[in-house]
Amino acid sequence: MLALRPATANDVPLLRTLIHEFAGFEKLPASITEEMLLRDGFAANPRFHALMLEWEGEAAGYALYFDYYSSFEGRAIFLEDVYVREGFRRHGIGQAVIVYLARLAEEQDCFAVRWQVLDWNLQAIQFYKKLGAEFLNSWKTVTLEGKALHDLAGSTK
Repeated sequence: MLALRPATANDVPLLRTLIHEFAGFEKLPASITEEMLLRDGFAANPRFHALMLEWEGEAAGYALYFDYYSSFEGRAIFLEDVYVREGFRRHGIGQAVIVYLARLAEEQDCFAVRWQVLDWNLQAIQFYKKLGAEFLNSWKTVTLEGKALHDLAGSTK
């Protein structure tokens, strides 16, 4: 039986472990710490919300999302991560997360739920297509980080 519940500060060690597992699956580095998660997700003004995904009482994964605003369309929810551990896949957990967020978006009068998927993750892409998700191929994700961020932030104004 599936349970989706809001994460609490007590979940932070497990949440960090799950995030690092997901980063390994995606072949990406992760430097997130428990301190960062506590500060950013469980203080007075949280920057994100997280769901703990449990299957028959066992930690099956997590989802992390936050509010964002489009100047063209208004309020939306951005799904940063949805991770289901390998042994718990094919139980409808990922779909339950998307349904949960779709309902939350409707309740909060949001125009969309958005997320990203790596181009090599064909299984996830097919799953999202079956849900009716639209792929915004004309949009490119842009990031400014590391040395480039540091250098630009320190540039003369």
